[in-house]
Order: sequence, then C-alpha cells, then structure tokens
Amino acid sequence: MKMMKRVLALLAIAVMLVTLCACGGDKTDSEYVKDKGTLVVGITDFAPMDYQDANGEWIGFDADLAKAFAESLGVDAEFSLITWGQKHNELESKTIDVVWNGMTITDDVKALMDVSNAYCKNAQVVVMTKENAAKYTTVESMKDLRFAVEDGSAGEEMAEANSFATVPVEDQAKTLMEVKSGTSDAAIIDMLMAGAMIGEGTDYADLVYTLELNSEEYGVGFRKGSDLVEKLNEFFVTAYADGTIAELANTYKIADNVIEQK
Repeated sequence: MKMMKRVLALLAIAVMLVTLCACGGDKTDSEYVKDKGTLVVGITDFAPMDYQDANGEWIGFDADLAKAFAESLGVDAEFSLITWGQKHNELESKTIDVVWNGMTITDDVKALMDVSNAYCKNAQVVVMTKENAAKYTTVESMKDLRFAVEDGSAGEEMAEANSFATVPVEDQAKTLMEVKSGTSDAAIIDMLMAGAMIGEGTDYADLVYTLELNSEEYGVGFRKGSDLVEKLNEFFVTAYADGTIAELANTYKIADNVIEQK
C-alpha cells in the first residue's frame, strides 16, 4: 500500500512538472520572432507599398517601415508573397508573422486578427481605359461592366457593395493586366497603388482612375493576442516623431496620405 502511494505521489509530481513545463513553454510573439531571428512579413506585389527593385529587393513604404520595425526588435525582415484571401490562415499557421501590405482596416479584418493603429489614408478607386472613362462617369452607368478585383480585398468588397460583376484575381497588379488586355472592363484598386502604377510613364499609360468609391485607413495585422501590436504602435510614434515616416512618405510620394502618430 505504501509503495502504491509513493508511485501515485511520484506520478502526480510528474504530471505537475509536465504541466508547468508546458505553461513555461508558451512564448509571446515577440519572443518567438526573436528566437528565430526573423520577422516574416506577408505581402503582395503592391507599389508603392511593397514591390521589388531592379535587384529583386523588396522596397516600398510598407517594406521599408517593416525593415525598420524588425531592426527595432533586433531581427531581420523576411518578405513572403501571399495570396491575399488567405492572409489570416497564413498568420495562424505561422507561415508569416505579420500582414503588412496596405491592408484596409475593416470589421472583418479586426474579427480575424489584431490590428495596429491606422497609419495611412486610402480609398478604393475605379480604374479603366481613358476611352471608357469618358463614357462611364457614375456608379449607375457602370452596372453592366465586369470589374477585376483582388480576391479577398477591400476592392472586392466595394464591387459587391455596388452590385458589380467581378473577376477575382490573385493580386491588385493582375487587375491592371486584366483591364489593359481587355479581359475586364475596369478594376477596383487602392488609390495609392493607382497613383503609382498607372498613367503616363508607366506600363499602363492608357489607364486612369476615376471614381473614389469610399475612404479608408490602413493597418498592420498580427495574430490575435500578439504583443507585437503594442510594440508596433510604439514604433510608429517614435518613427513619426524622428522623421522616419515623413522621409519614407516623401520617397514614395504618399506624404498626403500619412496619418499622424501620437
């Protein structure tokens, strides 16, 4: 009987130790990122926020800010191209640590992830050829058009809100290809992207943006409960105060869209 009691006591101690070890093994997101030495940033090809230079390096307003934030954590930024509609799954599976790609703050987004303070203003705009822009000047006149939209994007939401027929594609850059090739009549994309990628001097010289369908703000997304949200908000305040954000905004020509951080 005494031996049985000793065995049971030892088993109880063992279970307690395993439980304590398991609890002690839970890491915050910042600890997890520091341990592996990288902050994996989920992006799409989206100038002027995230795009590649002639050497294949990811640059842009968001990309450069992400590098600076990673440096403040003592790690390197690593960029991973994602399918926008799968951004939440990418976060939860820890394929990426953050979604930082001109992400519009919506109730749906906030339900799936924790989001930083808003740092940039934007709008969803209609893009079409110059010829069509002269014909279609109101939402009502566009009801019979087919709109290319990024799957899972704010542009897709605006198309649905206006009862437009949609052609979902992988990313916003591909919506412009759709319009240029004539496969779609128009596209709905971020105003910041339209300003950087269409018009004179670009690959889409014959495209223009017309109607602004809404106004919105960008935020950065993390896993629910991540301590990196507070760290990024603190970084934003510092980067705004020391001029880092202003310098990058001037570099990428979006100074009018920046939101004050305090």
